[in-house]
Amino acid sequence: MNGDDTHQFLDTIVINRQSRYTYITSLRAFRALALERTPVGKAVSIETLRAWLTRDAARAPLANVVQRAAIISRYLNWRAVGTNNCNPLAALQNQYGRRLTPIIRALLEAGYTDALEKLRPLPHWGSPLGPLMREHIARMRSLGYRYEVKARDLRRFDRFVQQHKDLAHEPLSVLLAAWRRSCRGIRHELRVQQCGRTLTQAMHRNDATTTVLSIDPGLQRRVIRAERKPYIFTDADVAGLFEAARTFPSRHAPLRSIMLRTMLTLAYCAGLRIGEIAALTLGDIDTRSGIIEIRETKFFKSRRLPLAPSVSRVLAQYMAARHVFRAPSEAIAPLWWCVRRQKAYRYGSLEKLMRRLIYRAGLKPSRGRCGPRPHDLRHTFVAHRMLQWYREGVDPQTRLPHLATYLGHKDIVSTLVYLNTTPELLRQASERHRQRSAAALSAGGRP
Repeated sequence: MNGDDTHQFLDTIVINRQSRYTYITSLRAFRALALERTPVGKAVSIETLRAWLTRDAARAPLANVVQRAAIISRYLNWRAVGTNNCNPLAALQNQYGRRLTPIIRALLEAGYTDALEKLRPLPHWGSPLGPLMREHIARMRSLGYRYEVKARDLRRFDRFVQQHKDLAHEPLSVLLAAWRRSCRGIRHELRVQQCGRTLTQAMHRNDATTTVLSIDPGLQRRVIRAERKPYIFTDADVAGLFEAARTFPSRHAPLRSIMLRTMLTLAYCAGLRIGEIAALTLGDIDTRSGIIEIRETKFFKSRRLPLAPSVSRVLAQYMAARHVFRAPSEAIAPLWWCVRRQKAYRYGSLEKLMRRLIYRAGLKPSRGRCGPRPHDLRHTFVAHRMLQWYREGVDPQTRLPHLATYLGHKDIVSTLVYLNTTPELLRQASERHRQRSAAALSAGGRP
């Protein structure tokens, strides 16, 4: 390493003054050590990196060390552009997983090579059953199924078998029984039975003598009864969510407040799934015509949705704020942009932000699997739409096909899952029935 290019690096990223000071102090402390140990023109070695981490960990908590290591990694990535040098931290993340904290913790140990090896991810489909699983998933996807949920469950079973090498050559029934005992709960029991049936079906195609395992229907009913019921937000709840979005703390993320308001608007006013919101690009939005394009989502369906003028205005305001911070403006550019990191938000980050928003509105406890979920906004959209039709005197039965199309469902049966009864909805339905039946009841049997 040679030449102090710290300020050149900082000019390539968008950070505030306080963050800039943190970056400068971290980078200069690292460079002072790296210059002593690294020849000119050579890449930083693992030993140099460990020396810096050890010195930093002696005077700061691990969380702060990881934060500064992330800054160093970003700087080394910038230096590596156009050269043959590589960033050792990025190389370790490629080998041992993207999470930086366990890698830093392993590097701080005396036997760091063994500690790193324990972090190495298991290979995909590396168990004796792996080739069968991979072949079955490829076959189902060639038939037009996404097959994401079952593939994820099979991957869990594959990892379990790889982690228990003493069971690797046991029959499938023994493996399933061991997997069943590894975790408690009826959901896991159902997952084990579903994977067992899937694998025996795949085996039966190659060997007709293989017995296809069945799934206990009583267990399926118990799992359905144990599922969390959707939470239907009241008008006051929705107002509280929008207020929480308006006041959401965003000292280092200037777009976060207006971004959350826009996401909340699309989830509540258009009934979009969080995954659909996360996948939006600039080319999918037409604020002048009030049209939004949803591409290739669940059930392989794409749809073009009209939006209310108020929703279009919220989108236009967000896009104008996004432009101020020099976010990418191409049609394929992601809609949700992180100014600090100069990259798009991922689905997991957006869902976490929505959960924090619900918590901030006082509707969800800070810990535990309870309280409203972001997907409940989609249930609320359906419930409030039905309620509005009742109030306007519209027959909801005639509008269900339109609602199913707007939601992106393959049929009305999928939409019926979202028809949750609320006290107000029952009152409106009862009043509708009373008005229609009052004349017949008062006739007293006369023609």
